[in-house]
Amino acid sequence: MPLLSLPASLERVPRMQLLQTPPSGLAISTQSPLPRNSANSLKAHRLSSTLRCSSSVRVHRRFVRPPSLPRASSVEASASVESVDAAKKEVLVGLSQIIDPDFGTDIVSCGFVKDLFVDEALKEVSFRLELTTPACPIKDMFEQRANEVVGALPWVKKVNVTMSAQPAKPVFAGELPKGLQRISNIVAVSSCKGGVGKSTVAVNLAYTLVGMGARVGIFDADVYGPSLPTMVSPENRLLEMNPETRTILPTEFMGVKLVSFGFAGQGRAIMRGPMVSGVINQLLTTAEWGELDYLVIDMPPGTGDIQLTLCQVAPLTAAVIVTTPQKLAFIDVAKGVRMFSKLKVPCIAVVENMCYFDADSKRYYPFGKGSGSQVVQQFGIPYLFDLPIRPTLSASGDSGTPEVVADPQGEVARTFQDLGVCVVQQCAKIRQQVSTAVSYDKSIRAIRVKVPDSDDEFLLHPATVRRNDRSAQSVDEWTGEQKLQYGDVTEDIEPEDIRPMGNYAVSITWPDGFNQIAPYDQLETMERLVDVPEPTRAAV
Repeated sequence: MPLLSLPASLERVPRMQLLQTPPSGLAISTQSPLPRNSANSLKAHRLSSTLRCSSSVRVHRRFVRPPSLPRASSVEASASVESVDAAKKEVLVGLSQIIDPDFGTDIVSCGFVKDLFVDEALKEVSFRLELTTPACPIKDMFEQRANEVVGALPWVKKVNVTMSAQPAKPVFAGELPKGLQRISNIVAVSSCKGGVGKSTVAVNLAYTLVGMGARVGIFDADVYGPSLPTMVSPENRLLEMNPETRTILPTEFMGVKLVSFGFAGQGRAIMRGPMVSGVINQLLTTAEWGELDYLVIDMPPGTGDIQLTLCQVAPLTAAVIVTTPQKLAFIDVAKGVRMFSKLKVPCIAVVENMCYFDADSKRYYPFGKGSGSQVVQQFGIPYLFDLPIRPTLSASGDSGTPEVVADPQGEVARTFQDLGVCVVQQCAKIRQQVSTAVSYDKSIRAIRVKVPDSDDEFLLHPATVRRNDRSAQSVDEWTGEQKLQYGDVTEDIEPEDIRPMGNYAVSITWPDGFNQIAPYDQLETMERLVDVPEPTRAAV
């Protein structure tokens, strides 16, 4: 039943057609235009509109701004966003003037600048500098320079700079033991000869790094003659085990976490080599080290099972070599350097202990000179540090308080400060080189390779790398027969992920789920790309 009865004179008026409003928001009607001189038609049109509004279909009148005239608030917001973006770019240009001396790149390209915020109303700039380590020796310089370059911008009235460090994590793609998964750098202190002061160097280096702001642990790997219980005096001198997780809880002294067989209540071990290797493995990998920036390993003398086990279990970042001026010390140290070289662990510094003493305004070298410098020259180790013959240095090792803690302003402490700066800078450099050594460039569909400590950069075709896999899945271990055939790998294959494996290789994940371990040495022998393809349009 109709809601209203229309007069007969109006029934002939065509009803208005309602169409869906187009995206522009303008209503469009298909009704024929009314004659201007028709009064009856005009009345009918008004009545029809009234009836249509009273029906179940409601029409709401609204003012629609033409699309050519945007809202004033939108214009203001757009201008505000553009000005903020321009301000941020200006800040980043200013910060790009600050160069990291270790990487040789500006801090913006290094990815140090985080959480950049610009307050236009207050003309205030806030950002965070996230460095590779909290022990960065030039962090104060970075903070000062950042304040200067941003504060020099004419529109900036206030600069807020916050300093932080990257979370502790290893540069390693493999499955690490749980205890080592949150340790950024593992530094071995080695001499391969007993009695040269290796433990003294390891302990004082660790406490120097703590003084620089790092989170540090010490692992005493000498089971036959542990030195750590004598050189430090923790309140709790026994290691404890977490009954739920069956993990070892390190003891602690002055902010450094400590693990030694000497804290296990056993004193010194009397056991064969394989058993010692098992003990070392358990103490190192099942300890709850937590987040550490540096774990200093006091290596035992020699180049045998224990040393090889440590180098294989722990992804060593670098090694510090300790020697004395005697020729016999040099012979043993040379063996250790060669061992680290074969294991692809870079030796970053040599410490020549018991080198000299001063008396009557003159410096004396009772054991001669040249052992440390000979190691540096023969093996290309970049840094050499000399430690004097000091009764206090020896006494501090017996008193339970490291020399750098007992006399932080002394000559020995200054030498260890220089050594600590060297370790921090070289470890950061090594991590940067390793993390960027091998990468995939999608724009040219090639694998870029730049081996650490080498200026040579070259390109490899992904299919070439995949076909040169030497694992058991590709090559029969007994017969040497090539199981992976040339045609099994398509020319358009691309790696899904490339991650470093310590200092010697990368792990490449392929689309079929296969993880290929590619050592740097092997990559250097593969056929290289000479005619580099043009970047693909999709990649660009």
